[in-house]
Amino acid sequence: MDIMRKLEILADAAKYDASCASSGTELRDSSDGKGLGSTAPGMGICHSYAPDGRCISLLKVLLTNACNYDCLYCVNRASSNVARARFTIDEVVKLTIAFYRRNYIEGLFLSSGIIRSADYTMEQVIAVARKLREEHRFRGYIHLKTIPEADDALIAEAGKYADRLSINIEMPSETSLKRFAPEKDVRAIRRTMGRLRLRLDEAKEAANNVTRTRPPRFAPAGQSTQMIVGADAASDRAILDTSANLYGAYRLKRVYYSAFSPIPDASRALPLQPPPLVREHRLYQADWLMRFYGFSAREIVDDKAGMLPLDIDPKLAWALKHRDRFPLDIARASREELLRVPGFGTKAVDRIIATRRNTTIRLADLARLNIPRNKALPFIVLSDHRPSPHLLDGAALAARFKPKARQLGFGF
Repeated sequence: MDIMRKLEILADAAKYDASCASSGTELRDSSDGKGLGSTAPGMGICHSYAPDGRCISLLKVLLTNACNYDCLYCVNRASSNVARARFTIDEVVKLTIAFYRRNYIEGLFLSSGIIRSADYTMEQVIAVARKLREEHRFRGYIHLKTIPEADDALIAEAGKYADRLSINIEMPSETSLKRFAPEKDVRAIRRTMGRLRLRLDEAKEAANNVTRTRPPRFAPAGQSTQMIVGADAASDRAILDTSANLYGAYRLKRVYYSAFSPIPDASRALPLQPPPLVREHRLYQADWLMRFYGFSAREIVDDKAGMLPLDIDPKLAWALKHRDRFPLDIARASREELLRVPGFGTKAVDRIIATRRNTTIRLADLARLNIPRNKALPFIVLSDHRPSPHLLDGAALAARFKPKARQLGFGF
């Protein structure tokens, strides 16, 4: 098969994996004339976004979309009627180098269907990274998707060449995984995550010890995972509870959420319609609140249905349910309290704390501090502003933030 036809098939087959941001790794470049590539910001093919807002580009492909597994939600499952292709190791290496030299990409995201066995598949994936690093001195970003059932020695070797390793947990509950992906074992997935965490902790501890010998490299950007949203009946609360457990137990850098997309010849067990994309967006916002704003999963979703509201963001929804904590005097409130004010981001809170040490913050200062006034004003007290009790306690406050109704067109 022509290599461009392979690329068309295997790049399209990789598009369902959302966990490909290249954030958090060590900085490397080839400005010294040795090697090729860097982990500096770039532009190119697969656009992903780092936590600091940078747009990054990766060649995102599968080594092959042939697979022994028959996961119901996967377009590349064994029983799926799709065109199949397989790259050789040299073809992926050549594509990566060629695309980098053309300034299309800054790194590689490589995954694969399971062929022959988990160990054989993992060996093939590692061989690509090894050849890029050792033969071509490639210093760009490499993200490898790991196989949970693969031998521990192979996972350890993958960490030598990859910046980030990821293992997709796929479903928020073990019951759902057994139903939709019977060949996969959630205990094997978590076992491998645990081993990765131990190796990452060892690498971090070795790096902190001041010695003449440079510690062995192991996935400096950590590990991540992905969950499919909307394929099963799991609530947002169940999804966020699973995420909180993963962050706490395995110190994941990121949990990615991928809205289920209907696939050809789908099983009757799958829903006919995808979930609204805004649900995926709200889960990312809730995830951000857990990681950077001090919220727990149970605080974010505390209603009986266990679902996040789709019409307003989770932080605003929490504030509207806890109006007794507001208005908050920003001249005296702690950092933890300020982080819970709608419209206040982490950088805005840091600016407020730095500013209030030297001067009184007034209404006119909010624009200079890049704080959205309309969202924040009902919940804060300034030296020249105090919200009306009728506004904070009234039913109209929630309606103020919800999208306005629009007249639908007739289509002609």
